[in-house]
Amino acid sequence: MASMRDIKRRKGSIQSTQQITKAMKLVSTVKLQKAKGRAEQTDPYFQYMYRTVSSILAHSGNIDHPYLRSGESKKKAIVVLTSNRGLAGGYNANVVKLITESDDVAKEDVVIYAVGRKGIEILERKGYHIEVDASEIMENPTYPDFAEGKIGEIYLAYTHFKNTVSQEAQLIRMLPVEVSEPSEEKSSREILMNYEPNEQEALNQIIPKYVTSLFYGALVEAVASENGARMQAMDSATSNAEEMIEDLSLKYNRARQGSITQELTEIIAGANAIE
Repeated sequence: MASMRDIKRRKGSIQSTQQITKAMKLVSTVKLQKAKGRAEQTDPYFQYMYRTVSSILAHSGNIDHPYLRSGESKKKAIVVLTSNRGLAGGYNANVVKLITESDDVAKEDVVIYAVGRKGIEILERKGYHIEVDASEIMENPTYPDFAEGKIGEIYLAYTHFKNTVSQEAQLIRMLPVEVSEPSEEKSSREILMNYEPNEQEALNQIIPKYVTSLFYGALVEAVASENGARMQAMDSATSNAEEMIEDLSLKYNRARQGSITQELTEIIAGANAIE
């Protein structure tokens, strides 16, 4: 059984850790309120842009454009959005699992464009090639690579912000753009989309803006998700610390009671021996 001194020392250490987790929870809560507001304001535009572009392309007929077809290369570029700091529960690990546990993504065919140092650390340990580290400033070098055929497909791995207590890691394909096929009955009634001056120039303007909106929306949601996950993790850590402190207090009191009982027994035994 641990001594009273050891129990007291461990209790003090846990209390110090609890103060840190409480402070981090408070900071994350404040940051979450701001990030949550931005995510809720951005989400309608994010979703509407996706539906609009998909609808435009679905009613455009057969258009041959680099942004609408897979490249000849088997390489897949994945933009991975994680955090620069830890202590956020499973936030970073859940995003990385989308890549490492996917049967459709072979490690040798993956090129990682990373935003967030934690994701880089995990992926490097697992042997993935980090092409770009954009942890501080978001960069997008994938447009030229895609157009030149160096990359066949481009994916985005991020955490979708549902609400304060629920976040979902997602892997979506950005390029080539997925076109939803309209039903035969519906397509026969609707007129095909007309482009001015032509579809090539129009799509050269539309698709980059569409991809940029996906990036921005994902980044905003990732920030909100990170703070939500960290707030929950710190709340759980604080609760666990409280339980451990209560348990150690009980053990300390038992040890103290045992020590007092032993001292009294020794005193009584000594007194009886003298008599």
